[in-house]
Amino acid sequence: MRAGWYTHARAPGEPGPAIILGHVDGNSQPGIFHRLKELAPGDTVDVARADGTSARFAVVRVDQVPKERFPTDAVYGDTPDPVLRLITCGGVFDRSARSYQDNVIVYAEMI
Repeated sequence: MRAGWYTHARAPGEPGPAIILGHVDGNSQPGIFHRLKELAPGDTVDVARADGTSARFAVVRVDQVPKERFPTDAVYGDTPDPVLRLITCGGVFDRSARSYQDNVIVYAEMI
């Protein structure tokens, strides 16, 4: 399983939010973002860019929010500086809906 860049968002390192999404699990195995909720403020995340360079970000906060209260403006809203948002599923798995009830969102700033 691989993480994917949301192509309608900014590229990592450009002003504005870069959005990267990944599964928490699937096929009865841990996904690429299985441990995303363990990140903490001050942790760093390096993102490989298409041009062969990388962009380094520092985690500012990690939130777990119900999907029905997804903070669209906080995640996708424009920012003057390069920022990163990492998103996966979290919380309780609803077997009838075949989906997790929450999202885990990591907010990070470029350093």
